[in-house]
Amino acid sequence: MAAKKINAFYAQSGGVTAVINASACGVIETARQHKDRIGKVYAGRNGIIGALTEDLIDTSKESAAAIAGLRHTPSGAFGSCRYKLKSLEANKREYDRLIEVFKAHNIGYFFYNGGGDSADTCLKMSQLGKAMGYPLQAIHVPKTVDNDLPITDNCPGFGSVAKYIAVSTLEATYDVRSMAKTSTKVFVLEVMGRHAGWIAAAGAMASTTATELPIIVLFPEVLFDQKKFLARVDALVKKFGYCTIVVSEGCHYPDGKFLAEQGTRDAFGHAQLGGAAPVVANMVKDALGHKFHWGVADYLQRAARHIAAKTDVDQAYAVGKAAVEFALQGHNSVMPAIERTSNKPYKWKVGMAPLAKVANVEKMMPKSFITKDGFSITAKCREYLAPLMKGEDYPPYGADGLPKYVTLKNVAVTKKLPQFKL
Repeated sequence: MAAKKINAFYAQSGGVTAVINASACGVIETARQHKDRIGKVYAGRNGIIGALTEDLIDTSKESAAAIAGLRHTPSGAFGSCRYKLKSLEANKREYDRLIEVFKAHNIGYFFYNGGGDSADTCLKMSQLGKAMGYPLQAIHVPKTVDNDLPITDNCPGFGSVAKYIAVSTLEATYDVRSMAKTSTKVFVLEVMGRHAGWIAAAGAMASTTATELPIIVLFPEVLFDQKKFLARVDALVKKFGYCTIVVSEGCHYPDGKFLAEQGTRDAFGHAQLGGAAPVVANMVKDALGHKFHWGVADYLQRAARHIAAKTDVDQAYAVGKAAVEFALQGHNSVMPAIERTSNKPYKWKVGMAPLAKVANVEKMMPKSFITKDGFSITAKCREYLAPLMKGEDYPPYGADGLPKYVTLKNVAVTKKLPQFKL
């Protein structure tokens, strides 16, 4: 009698990206190619919450075309969440529930698609399986626009955000240049990045040796010095007649206080940020008197699938595919990692990183990537960023001029257990 096939659980966690669904596509398509070993892929509705509440989605109800369409569709097709599991000792009730759900639905593969906190959840799940004697292989699928996961050269999701911010900075700078004589002289763009300034760094890519543009970048890694900053703005406006400022939401003063701190905290205990751009813009206006405009990229930067980088799309799919292959090879508590093998020409491959060295570790920008004055990026940083932003992978467009994105049916799996309250 043939052995019963094991089912897989896949879920998306944290802030979504323009290419996280490409990873989902990689996981599901690869699992379907191994029907002899993997039964069904159940997706958690709204991340790990779907597992806790037994709110599972049967992806086998989706056509091959619909799953393929995920590769060019932004956001999280199954819903995401910001929900961090506590330690095994602190919340045994939730962990018991997860194993109960997995047993009820014959789930032995756990694929969790997210950033640093998600890597921690995935690590805990692998530890849980061992502690409770339940055969569970937990593989973390990397994703974060912040590009702050260790070991991997870069994170799927980042390249497309970098491309969007670089292009937006370039276009907005051309705009303010046009208006500087009689109107706006300073434009401020606020971008994501709590502790790491990778996204902000991409804004500096808009200025090149061929076309120098007056762009100031404010990094979380560089303590904000108001006097020095205003002097830099003043110098650039006097030289060029205008300037653009790209400020990371995580930019902070020497005492640790964020420029954008609101005084509230999210589900993970992180300070909730928002408002660095108007703070900086008004600072310039009060000190130098320049007319300004400011904008916050916010969700637009991470949802912009229409301008995604091809490198990013390819890598997002590749790590999803590799996650399934690693599980089938018997690996547990690992993460597919991007390994850069060459800069010129740019080449990469998928390697493997142990979750114990990934979870709860943030990768900041190296000092060698930031200029000595703290306001721009070095040639070394440009060499790192450029290939991640390269290539176009446009989604199909309809007759109405809009991208044709996929919305799945997300058919629920019949529940077998009593209701569980979070």
